[in-house]
Amino acid sequence: MIKLAAKRIAVVQGAPSTAIQEMFCGLIQEWQPAVGIAGVIAESLERRDRKCTAGYLRNIVSGTRYPIFQDDSSGADSCDIYAEGATAASDAIKKDIAAGCDLVVLSKFGKLEAAGQGLADAFLSAIAAEKPILTSVPPVFEAAWVAFASPLYIKLSIDRKQVEKWWQSLGARKTDA
Repeated sequence: MIKLAAKRIAVVQGAPSTAIQEMFCGLIQEWQPAVGIAGVIAESLERRDRKCTAGYLRNIVSGTRYPIFQDDSSGADSCDIYAEGATAASDAIKKDIAAGCDLVVLSKFGKLEAAGQGLADAFLSAIAAEKPILTSVPPVFEAAWVAFASPLYIKLSIDRKQVEKWWQSLGARKTDA
């Protein structure tokens, strides 16, 4: 049995990022408007001429899309993330948190966040505001995540029922899930 109480950050792992983002989108659609949700969801930019699928961060409150890809059109094997887009998304999330929300969904803690950039300030704002956070962390950034957020989080598998149980363990508003 997983002990969920008191962990205000849930990290979903165990599946490709696209599957986790799809689950997050489904939960957001299901829980809104009963639950005020701030944050961003990652949208992949899948083009055949690019190995990198980094695309956009879509703001949950406003729908604004922030580009997070460097479009060099070279089809390069590496993935250069456009930090300014992620920083702009983070700034908007901080405003949404300050305006009031019940939950913050942050697509993932990745390369930029591990370096203290990207959505790192949004994570810190949500933590400071004592808002629950739903996110994902790729295995390659596990050590950076542990250094950033221990002991505030719990790991969950990509299971909607587990996420719902975590949410309810926080005394959160009842959803129709």
